[in-house]
Amino acid sequence: MINSERFVLFPGRHHLLTRFQAEYLNRLAATGRTTIVWAVTSANHDNTRRNPVPYHRREAAIERFSLLSGLRSLVVPIFDAAPTDTFAEVTLKSIAVATGIELTPADTVVACSTPEVAKLYERLGFPIALVEAEPLLPVTPERPFDVLLRLAAGDVSWRELAHPATIDVFERYRLVDAVRTVVNDPLVGDEGGLTATRDYRTYVEAFADAAERKWAAVRRHVRPGRIVDIGCGAGSLLELADREPGLHESDLIGVEVARHLYQECLHKKAQGVFRNANVYFYQRNVLGGAIFTDRSVDTTLTFALTHEIWSYGRQRESLLQFARRIFDHTAPGGVWINSDVCGPDDRGQKVLLRLATDDGDNPAGPRRDLDPEEVRGYVSGLSTRARLDQFAVDFAFPFDFEAVDDQTVRIELGPAMDFLTRKDYVDNWLSETKEQFCGLSFAEWGELLAEAGFVLDPASTPIRNDWIIDNRIAPVASLTDERAQPLDWPTTHLFVVARRPHNS
Repeated sequence: MINSERFVLFPGRHHLLTRFQAEYLNRLAATGRTTIVWAVTSANHDNTRRNPVPYHRREAAIERFSLLSGLRSLVVPIFDAAPTDTFAEVTLKSIAVATGIELTPADTVVACSTPEVAKLYERLGFPIALVEAEPLLPVTPERPFDVLLRLAAGDVSWRELAHPATIDVFERYRLVDAVRTVVNDPLVGDEGGLTATRDYRTYVEAFADAAERKWAAVRRHVRPGRIVDIGCGAGSLLELADREPGLHESDLIGVEVARHLYQECLHKKAQGVFRNANVYFYQRNVLGGAIFTDRSVDTTLTFALTHEIWSYGRQRESLLQFARRIFDHTAPGGVWINSDVCGPDDRGQKVLLRLATDDGDNPAGPRRDLDPEEVRGYVSGLSTRARLDQFAVDFAFPFDFEAVDDQTVRIELGPAMDFLTRKDYVDNWLSETKEQFCGLSFAEWGELLAEAGFVLDPASTPIRNDWIIDNRIAPVASLTDERAQPLDWPTTHLFVVARRPHNS
């Protein structure tokens, strides 16, 4: 196709537009009929630290920017893909499919200040305009994402650098607080998950496998109305709630912080998995601010979530904040049902832990330079005793232990159970060792919930998962007190039904 007009291809995430960009693009487009082609990358990402603004809001700001700046523009979404040296070719093909325009070096200048990306287009013969990286500019302008970080830090000077189009869209759609929350959120990583090393495929499979057992445990305690599953994973539990005849008029709401899992929920809804028309999903971190209005939720469900809030936040302070937030949004008489791991009653008790040494390798000491690509193979090849040494290095919550002999260590009961309940998680070793399972005992949980305003239902109980004991722990470990008297294996989990009183 022969194009009579000129183009400026402007690839980037374009979360924030600047006054400098308006001046620069107008200079580039000063001669003849020129169209700015905005290739908005990571268009399928939002609510992450790298991509805090959804594509449709970015597009709205670009269109307003173009109107106010007198620029003729086309906006094209570019979905994120695995890193590739053919990024430029993929972007050009996406533009051709979306617009019918085939950009060529003869009619297009690529505006790009990122050297690595600019080189990919330069290799194809495109002339490059370096935007903020132009060497002859009298003053080096601030890059858009740096201006966004000013906003996130509460620095009001971002308004002096941002284009009025961005300011207008951010204010109308209340994005200022949203961006600050996402960028500063300690639980959300660059890609929207809790950790960069987590294998979400494993988690999706685990959630699906356990959903029926979880629903069987909670269904009789669920109060119809507005039902919220926080940390809903891939939505497996809500699928079962959707099939419950007594809940067909309830609203079913899933909240998930991890982008990969949230997208799986949206996919299920689009495929017609849910029969209830009132099924909704949100990608949010509930610690970042209230999601629901006060006294508006009848049932809140959390499974295997609260230990993450403890681990990635400020431990008890963050967990209490979370409990108070749930209390606030719970309707009088409503219920919070929580199932998670739990620490033993006396976490500080000194015990003797004897571990197998004949079920794997026993290197001279732990490694401190584990490559994420080799973690699974290395850790799975260690003996149980050697894994304790490696766990002590990688665990985010330091603990001490003393070797009594080749197989036995003197250790506190809390970290002993943290190790024993985690030692087989080799697929996600580097993420699992960032989390503490035994931060609170059941009694301490009761105290925290009472402090938040809840009343424990008699159905609440500590639990020992005997399958884990019989199949994972007892075959390779034994536990005694310091006098070598055998000890029963302690609590591993809890099931809590916490109610907000009708008069509160």
